[in-house]
Amino acid sequence: MEKEVSNGEACLFVVATPIGNLGDMSRRAVEVLQGVDLVAAEDTRHTGRLLTHLGIDRPMLALHEHNERERMQAVLERLERGMQVALVSDAGTPLISDPGFPLVRACHAAGIRVSPVPGPSALVAALCVSGLPTDRFLFQGFLPRKSAARREAMQALAGETATLVFYESSHRILDSLADLCAVFGEDRELALCRELTKLHETVRVGRLGELRAWVQADENQRKGEFVLVLAGAPAQTDPGDARLDGVLRVLLEEGVSVKQAAAVAARLAGVKRNLAYQRALQLHDDD
Repeated sequence: MEKEVSNGEACLFVVATPIGNLGDMSRRAVEVLQGVDLVAAEDTRHTGRLLTHLGIDRPMLALHEHNERERMQAVLERLERGMQVALVSDAGTPLISDPGFPLVRACHAAGIRVSPVPGPSALVAALCVSGLPTDRFLFQGFLPRKSAARREAMQALAGETATLVFYESSHRILDSLADLCAVFGEDRELALCRELTKLHETVRVGRLGELRAWVQADENQRKGEFVLVLAGAPAQTDPGDARLDGVLRVLLEEGVSVKQAAAVAARLAGVKRNLAYQRALQLHDDD
């Protein structure tokens, strides 16, 4: 039976749950799920098994993409009565290609506290092990199901220099890899992450064409859930950058120190000294 929260403070907790390995469930997430009045779950059967495994018995309500608008009001009514609710998805962090966005927006509009309980995320996990730049990335979630729409979406990203991250399913992985090759070229670097944190976890980095052939040749590599981390397009060098590099290379080859080379090159190329210094360090390290 639902109970009122003793402190009277309504709160929607956005709770991350494991993406595969149950050992990734945080102690705080367990404590929050034990203490809330209601668990709003994407799939109550799936979450029910997790709660049973954790020895937790709390009321649940299904809230997924097909009933989210309808069920949202029921959750808000409970929150407005001072109850506390945990929002969970089937795996990972809610709202990341999962339901929950309208509910969180509605809570903010109603002045109801929303608190994160951070934890597993396939997006972050894949980025961290990809070996590709993580300072700038663009998460696209699931691409369109049909090839024409999928290629159109990819084409819009062809010149994007940030690392690109996609989710993909087992029954579309080969078609998506073929479309990626067609749009981005077979030499673009890709990290293919499959079944992260699970028994058959695979992380393989290589050229798009190579990975497509590898997945095509091995049926086992077409099973499970995928995160594709794609290198961004090479940054376009403007004339100013070319002049800077040219001056720096000459000076560094003559044995001029990085600091002195940067000072001279900055003046001649018309760029800021700190920019010239960073580029000089990079060229010096590359050499």
